[in-house]
Amino acid sequence: MDRKIEKSNWNKKRILTIVGITALVALIAGAIYGTAGKSKYNASIDRITISEVKKGPFQEFIPVNGVVYPQITIYLDAVQGGTVQEKYVEDGAKLKKGDPILKLANTEVELSLANSENQVYNVQTQMQISKNQADQNTVNRLQTMADAESTYKDAVRVYELDKKLYAQKAIGLQEWQQAINAYNYQVEKKRLASKILQQDSVMTKEQNQQSKEQYQQMKKSLELMRKEVADLTVRAPIDGQLTSLDAEIGQNKNKGEHLAQIDGFSGIKVRALVDEHYLARVVPGLTAYYPTDDKTYKLIVKKVFTAVGTGGQFQVDMLFVGDAPAGLRKGQTLQIRLAFSDEAPALLLPKGGFFQQTGGNWIFKVSDDGKTAYKVDIQLNRQNPDYFEVIKGLKPGDKVITSSYETYGDIQELVLTK
Repeated sequence: MDRKIEKSNWNKKRILTIVGITALVALIAGAIYGTAGKSKYNASIDRITISEVKKGPFQEFIPVNGVVYPQITIYLDAVQGGTVQEKYVEDGAKLKKGDPILKLANTEVELSLANSENQVYNVQTQMQISKNQADQNTVNRLQTMADAESTYKDAVRVYELDKKLYAQKAIGLQEWQQAINAYNYQVEKKRLASKILQQDSVMTKEQNQQSKEQYQQMKKSLELMRKEVADLTVRAPIDGQLTSLDAEIGQNKNKGEHLAQIDGFSGIKVRALVDEHYLARVVPGLTAYYPTDDKTYKLIVKKVFTAVGTGGQFQVDMLFVGDAPAGLRKGQTLQIRLAFSDEAPALLLPKGGFFQQTGGNWIFKVSDDGKTAYKVDIQLNRQNPDYFEVIKGLKPGDKVITSSYETYGDIQELVLTK
């Protein structure tokens, strides 16, 4: 007798489905288990940078590029316009103060000087004529006064004599009246002569003063004109080297046009560009350093140009303290360290790419056995191009990972592999 065979429900498709679901559940469980503890990441030692935290001298500074310039530079412009008539020296010449550089010709200025000299001469001549006339008038008035004094004395003598004679009845009333009239006339004549002489003295003094003032004013104008003519010859204002000379014989130069410049021999300065972020911290007196192979030279900030340029930078002028390095040339670029603090002991952490991801709030510290690295909270203070100053979270001798953390994400622990 035939028996009915039951069909099995465990076919291949169903078995694969159950296996897949089991694997997915296991994966999810593993993920949940992993997040419940510390997440780990295998990091190759060859691909990371491990630095040691150490105690050492620290100074807060920023590197800036400085360009060497003469300490004193004077720009020479044409005070008076004109045509270049002569060139006495060439570009690059070393000059003493007052040495001629070039001469301009300007007929209008030279003619104005001649006219001014002629006017001054005419005024001087007229002043002499007026003085002679005034002196002669004074002499005449003095003579008149002397005559008045003489006749007055005679009138007084006759008046006194006739007065006595009239009292003695020796002369008549008519003769006595004549003596009185003569006396009064001479008194009035003397008074008028004295007044005229006094007025003449005052008037002569005023005229002389006015003439002197006019003459002095014209002399000042003449001196200005002479200076304008003298300015046609361009001279070195200081001892220095002539640079940027831009003038050729026969070339016309307008008033105020640039001709050349003089770089003084008194020393050099270093002009640097500093990022505007440091504008409030850079002040005159700040210290800077220029390190060379055999010596570090000190500089002092002398001038700060607070105007910020289009590149977001401002200019700073610095001078060397003591002797400057030998052989520096105008236009040479120097690597300068602009210091914001004195050098002092501190806990130093080498700079690295980790800061971009952590902001300096934490870092991976290597375990004592060197097999793992784990997160520790830290606190940083100042910095320079080489180091951060650590004030919390690390101690001397600690080893930390300072390379970039860009691929670590939220990893809590690194397993260091070779």
